[in-house]
Amino acid sequence: MMDNLRAASNNVVLKIILALIILSFILTGVGDYLIGGSGDYAAKVNGQEIGRSQLEEAVQSQRSRLQQQLGDQFSALAGSEGYMQQLRQESLNNLIDVTLLDQYSKKLGITVSDQQIKDAILATPQFQTDGRFDNAKYLQSIQGMGYSADNFAKLMKQQLVSQQLAQAFGTSDFILPTETKAMSELLLQERDVRTATLDTAALAAKQQVSDSEAQAFYDQHKNSFVSPEQVKVSYIEMDAASMQGKSNVTDADVTAYYDQHKSEFGQPERRRYRVIVLKTQADADAVAAELKKGADFAELAKTKSIDKLSGKQGGLMDWVEPETTLPEFKSANLTTKGQVSGVIKSDNSFFILRLEDIQPEQIKPIAQVHDSIVDKLKLEKAVDAYYALQQKVSEAATNDNESLASAEDVAGVKATHTDWFTQQQIPAALNFKPVVQAIFEGGLIGQDGSPGSNSDIITVDGDRAFVLRVDAHKAEGFKPFADVKEQVMTLVKREKAEDQARMEGEKLLTALKAGKGDEALKAAGLSFGDVQKIQRTQQPSAFEQNVYALPHPQKDQPVYGLSQDDKGNSVLVELTAVNPGQLPDTETARFEQQLQQSSSNVTFDALLTNLRQEAKIKLGSAAQNQ
Repeated sequence: MMDNLRAASNNVVLKIILALIILSFILTGVGDYLIGGSGDYAAKVNGQEIGRSQLEEAVQSQRSRLQQQLGDQFSALAGSEGYMQQLRQESLNNLIDVTLLDQYSKKLGITVSDQQIKDAILATPQFQTDGRFDNAKYLQSIQGMGYSADNFAKLMKQQLVSQQLAQAFGTSDFILPTETKAMSELLLQERDVRTATLDTAALAAKQQVSDSEAQAFYDQHKNSFVSPEQVKVSYIEMDAASMQGKSNVTDADVTAYYDQHKSEFGQPERRRYRVIVLKTQADADAVAAELKKGADFAELAKTKSIDKLSGKQGGLMDWVEPETTLPEFKSANLTTKGQVSGVIKSDNSFFILRLEDIQPEQIKPIAQVHDSIVDKLKLEKAVDAYYALQQKVSEAATNDNESLASAEDVAGVKATHTDWFTQQQIPAALNFKPVVQAIFEGGLIGQDGSPGSNSDIITVDGDRAFVLRVDAHKAEGFKPFADVKEQVMTLVKREKAEDQARMEGEKLLTALKAGKGDEALKAAGLSFGDVQKIQRTQQPSAFEQNVYALPHPQKDQPVYGLSQDDKGNSVLVELTAVNPGQLPDTETARFEQQLQQSSSNVTFDALLTNLRQEAKIKLGSAAQNQ
């Protein structure tokens, strides 16, 4: 049967079918496959009906997906009757393929349990938050796709069945060692070539171009000489940071702030404790009894405490402030130096405290914090002045909408004027997204490119703002021939040179194939260079493709061809040897796995093709109606 399936394959990987196995939105309507329909159906697959409602749901799902991907572009496509009919046909084909796979899976006895469905849903990344299943996100996601929890579970079941089917056929193929060897030798093949290059640039320098030829080239390639939209802009920039140096702060300001915010400059009370940590209540009671008899607290901490880190220090701990003091320490309510607590129970242990020292609350003197207060007040005044200036400049720019003159007076600076620039070459001082959008999309350009209105305040980076106007505008259009004549002349010369190089190359190729290549190459001032090793790359160039298209040379009989390099030069190629590739032993297993996957895809494609050929598929009236 596997041979038959291979023969049935058309060697086209049906990506749409694989996608429908993986993506739930293409599986629309699978849950209703077993429900009988009326005569108004979309298709019958081996007697199983696909109803009109199933097809309409599938089409709508496909429409929604495309609309999300394409946005406004989809509106133009949706207006095409032919395109929408094609979309409808693709949706129906997907439903037919799913039905065929469903039928075949049942024939093989492939089933999925409710627990497998649940596990698959819980493991879906789309339904997770921070790596854990999020029921709210799950419900929101499936409702957004138009499914109830029950219907989505049915779709998930069909997906799992289809995956098992694909895996069943994927593991049924195997690759012979001889196949691996032959394929690796082909893919890693290396070819020895020598080349002789006809320099197009040198030929271009000798070309002559008439004005009429240049004009004709320009007329045929106008789209290559488009001048992008350009603007000239004037703007006023306001920067909070630059205003900070202009703020004046007096000693009285500093004193007033210090008096009102002393809590910002204080150090809260700090305490230092010694601790003995015990494992059991009995151990803690015994240590407490020894302390009452006058035993040294530090010595007991060293010998009895199960907290070895503090025990080495005689139980001494770091200074703590009220915010960092443990609740158990606070509950001990120790108030004087040397005071010892009773036994205190913690979560997993017992401990005894002694208050070692107390540092009362302190306030830093004003001299120590003077400079920091000055900086803070300067910043606050600068920010206040910055926002006040924004307001004044905005009002001035709005009231005098014909220029930035009034805004300049209020801001106390002259506006900056730019030269012409495009949306692809924004001046660095204006290169902020909100500013660029305001210039090119904000309606600041008047009719026929005339100056328009002043902008509103445009804030960027939080502490910088602009007000601007477009002083002049050039719409996108074709560059005049006179402006691009030199460029056109260069292009025509290049085109002529490439044609000449190709013609000369073809003549030399004919001579080489006829055994007269040495004389022809010498006459042209050319010779073949040193041998190059050429190997296929993942994205082969035209040169590589041409080299690998040449037939294998016979012994001492090179094969010749003509190609082009990435500089546009014509290149004569002499192929002298084809060397089979060598696959490292360490890569053999992975290479075989890749071949296995490729073979499995072909087999699965062949299965689906075979199922379609053997199935009785009848289209109903709903297949065409829209």
